[in-house]
Amino acid sequence: MLKISEFSKLSHLTVKALRFYEQEGLLKPAAIDGWNHYRLYETAQLETAAKIKSFRQLGLSVDEVKAVLSGADVKEILREKAKSLAEEKSLIESRLSIIKSILEDKEMKYQVTEKTIPEKIVYTCETVLKAYSDIMEWIPSVGAECLSLNPDLKCSEPAYEFCEYLDGEYRETDIRIRHNEAVTALGKENEHIRFKILPAAKVLSVYHKGPYSSISDAYAFIMKYAEQNGYKTAGLARECYIDGIWNKESEEDWLTEVQLPIEGNEQ
Repeated sequence: MLKISEFSKLSHLTVKALRFYEQEGLLKPAAIDGWNHYRLYETAQLETAAKIKSFRQLGLSVDEVKAVLSGADVKEILREKAKSLAEEKSLIESRLSIIKSILEDKEMKYQVTEKTIPEKIVYTCETVLKAYSDIMEWIPSVGAECLSLNPDLKCSEPAYEFCEYLDGEYRETDIRIRHNEAVTALGKENEHIRFKILPAAKVLSVYHKGPYSSISDAYAFIMKYAEQNGYKTAGLARECYIDGIWNKESEEDWLTEVQLPIEGNEQ
């Protein structure tokens, strides 16, 4: 029988990974020495280790690998994974293309794309801010409050969060705002935090590079584009903050995505 270090070398899995898979019930040692508590593996378990490593490299979750090892239809699981990866690839390629275009153009010419945001569970919170500059302090406080209510709650992947302005007009102070962030499950609520199912939505999207003081240019551009191309709006515009004060020193490097929900194209 093989000690865990020996099995690690042969399986090309770290000792840390082997301990994790043992904890998750994926790959338990064949025996544990009663005297020194060494974990011992049989050479036959190398085949199981190889399967686990292979499926994990394909992006399968621990639960999905468990299902496969328990006899679930591996082809069906892989078909679902392929579908998920294709959707993610399309979204990533679209965003990379737009971001590259924006970053290469210092004056920034807006480029509009149409995409579908799938149905998501979100937690949401509304407040009134004295100034727009307060938003970057308020959003983290909302996240901390939600986490204190729901310590085990996880954000969805890929991440998706946005703010909506509720006044129906531009205001310089006393700004009503709603923050939404996608999570993996409904959770506990309080007087501030609420959960809801956000339906799938088609949106027009533009990326704004630079300070928030000039983001009105992005709104003007996307609204004009929608009108000229026969789109009908279907909800409040969404501001998704990608780069900002938390990770960029210069306002010129801030990056915000403006999404406009739409009904469709009537052309």
